[in-house]
Amino acid sequence: MSERDGYEPGVPCWVDTWRADPRAALGFYCELFGWDARGPEPGSAQVEHHMLTMRGRDVAAIGSRPEHGTDVPVAWNTYVWVESADQAAAAAARAGGAVVIEPFESLDGGRIAIVGDPEGAAIGVWQPGAHRGAELVNEPGAWSMSNLNARDVEGAKRFYGAVFGWETLSFGIGDAEVLLWRRPGYVGGEPEQPVPRDVVATMAPIGGAVEVPAHWSVDFWVDDTDAVAARADALDGSVITPPYEIPDTGMRQAVLADPDGATFSVTRVAGVHR
Repeated sequence: MSERDGYEPGVPCWVDTWRADPRAALGFYCELFGWDARGPEPGSAQVEHHMLTMRGRDVAAIGSRPEHGTDVPVAWNTYVWVESADQAAAAAARAGGAVVIEPFESLDGGRIAIVGDPEGAAIGVWQPGAHRGAELVNEPGAWSMSNLNARDVEGAKRFYGAVFGWETLSFGIGDAEVLLWRRPGYVGGEPEQPVPRDVVATMAPIGGAVEVPAHWSVDFWVDDTDAVAARADALDGSVITPPYEIPDTGMRQAVLADPDGATFSVTRVAGVHR
């Protein structure tokens, strides 16, 4: 299910990033992933917005920081498809979270808000307009999955269950255990995949005294993890975690940062090539 045309409520559907200098970030990511850029999109003179594509299909976006987003850290943002951004923001507040950015009109005629969970991890809620989310996923060069890094796992379960109807499932990888976020009733992925097809995201506990705030991160699939990590370094990015094998999965992953310091991971999946 690499090609998509819309999502269901409660399913992550899009990623973007807001920058002080969107064109510099654009150059980094187009070189890194081989993306094409369309834009700037028509809209407010204060907001520059570039759509990133592969094979003519939308995969992500890079835009300038809107006036109401100046307090949001430089990072990749994940958005969850919702029927009403206003109702989702209200649900987040009732569940003990916060409304980081109040609902506002997006350039495509939809409506967006950024909410924070009780530990402060921010995630977007997106009531779609003309744009219907990522049109390519789960292939090299495209976004595949978003992951919540959290300390209070039980608190996260309560919050995301209340806001999006998510449930969790434990999944073993080697000697480690990963928590999978599931949206009951959703059917995605591929029939042969090793995890249930209603999985929409993952969660990794932040252990011990590691001084990392709770946050959402994004993962892009690639053909060659080592080559992409080397290319990021050559483009003035950095390699946070060098390439490593994920036990018993056939996956090879690295954690990278772009020149602005925004982190993301890249993963080579066995048998999945461009």
